[in-house]
Amino acid sequence: MEKNALRHTIKQRLVKMNRKDRVAQSKQICGLVVGSEIFQSASVVMMFLSLPHEVDTTPLILSAWQQGKTVAVPKVSWQQRHMIPVELTSLETGLKTEQMGLRTPANGVPVPFDEIDLIITPGLGFDKEGNRLGRGGAFYDNFFKHQKITAARWAVAFSQQICDDIPHDDSDVPVDAVVTENEIIICKKN
Repeated sequence: MEKNALRHTIKQRLVKMNRKDRVAQSKQICGLVVGSEIFQSASVVMMFLSLPHEVDTTPLILSAWQQGKTVAVPKVSWQQRHMIPVELTSLETGLKTEQMGLRTPANGVPVPFDEIDLIITPGLGFDKEGNRLGRGGAFYDNFFKHQKITAARWAVAFSQQICDDIPHDDSDVPVDAVVTENEIIICKKN
């Protein structure tokens, strides 16, 4: 299946999920991440502020703050087609909504790339080799290629987002692990 058709199929699966299941499964996913050794040892974690049909990262963000971690989120430059990590200090104030409904700190302080220990990434679909199907803008692929980024790349996804095979090419950057409500999938190195 080609990427756009697969995106459509997975979006339909996510839209059909009921809110109660989404909330419960998001909590399970976040619990698995928080309990992992890599999260426990991280000082700076980059995450994303969830869109309505994505895994809700709020419990993960709150857990990170409770453990004294710095939380960074992406600030997107739509015209230049790249993103930079900026510190998130509140879920209540100082956020603005940008294109595609993405929320970001209005005045976030940039976080140096080489200080990030763990990146929690979104996506529409994943396979067990770590191939990721995003929304088509290549923002995360380009971000992962930055020479100063050495952080582990983990994705959070509902089990219905796991596919047998995600179409990919040399420009796509795989993740190291995918966390679903059922398991942590450590991906094979490509």
